[in-house]
Amino acid sequence: MVDFMYMETKKTRLLMIVASTRPGRKGGAVADWFLEATRVRAEELGVSLTVADLAEINLPFLDEPDEPATGRYIHAHTRRWSKLVDGADAFVVCIPEYNHSLPATLKNAMDALSQEWRAKPIAFVSYGNTSAGTRAALAAKSVATTLGMVPITSTVAIRLSDAFVGEELVADARRDAAARHVIDQLHRYAAALAPLRRADELPIEEPGLHGLTLSRADERDASELLVLQRACWVAEAIANDTLDIHALHEPLETIVRGIREYTTWVVRDGARLVGSARARAVGDAWQIGRLMVAPDLRGRGLGRFLLEWVERNAPDEARRFELSTGARSSRNLLTYTRAGYEVQATSHGATHLAKRAGAMQSVVAA
Repeated sequence: MVDFMYMETKKTRLLMIVASTRPGRKGGAVADWFLEATRVRAEELGVSLTVADLAEINLPFLDEPDEPATGRYIHAHTRRWSKLVDGADAFVVCIPEYNHSLPATLKNAMDALSQEWRAKPIAFVSYGNTSAGTRAALAAKSVATTLGMVPITSTVAIRLSDAFVGEELVADARRDAAARHVIDQLHRYAAALAPLRRADELPIEEPGLHGLTLSRADERDASELLVLQRACWVAEAIANDTLDIHALHEPLETIVRGIREYTTWVVRDGARLVGSARARAVGDAWQIGRLMVAPDLRGRGLGRFLLEWVERNAPDEARRFELSTGARSSRNLLTYTRAGYEVQATSHGATHLAKRAGAMQSVVAA
């Protein structure tokens, strides 16, 4: 039998930003406490936490010549910061209060980027004296909402005189519970806002495919791609009378590596991933693979649409399209030959096909 491995749901990638850069700051101790207080709950929810310490990141003040909204960055430090923020699904900020407001280092870090923040939840763990840092959090929320983030109502406010003895943060069960509630809310909001973060999602306007959307895949799609792949290659195993099919046994890390190495597109029906295809350039060939359609959607033209889409997105230097399928996968072979592919060879139970790319203009998913 096919060994269907247990698949976990997508992880919520939480970025904790330590805002203070001052010598002798309390931010490091506050961040360490939050990570430890929420560690078990984060594991239960599937939340991964990464710390971004602005003292270590050391961003210069607004040194890019173009507006952040353009997404054009000439400096490596800005590109690194962009990648870190863009890769997060949610944020929690350890923020001190300076003169009734947020630190300039945090404002600079927020102002340096634009779309990377959009449609993501943000929470604040504030600390200070008179107001426990709440005025800093309030000031930061106005910046966050302008950037398209969604501040959640759950917060943690730490009054330094009550919470610290020297450099040590005093244990507090109520504060720990508040931190766990922040994690709960960020996880829920990140999932709810996820559809809004698919900026490249395009509606498919083909007969029979209305309501489906197309977008480029990223590593967060790996778990769903693996489930779809197993479901699709069961039919291949039956048609070819063998379970010795690599796609049936690939582990999750192989799927992730494939997303990095290939250009991969995914089709969704609402939140459900129902189709996919990928390709990469090897010399003057555009190698197409992993063309998949959910079994219950076959026969509606989605496979043909995906094949045509991948062909149209071939680089200008591509001179031929190449793909393979099971030697006894008659349905696939019929689809490919009707699309103009010719059999090149059959070996080890697989049939290899190709066709001339022709003069085609590249179309890129926006």
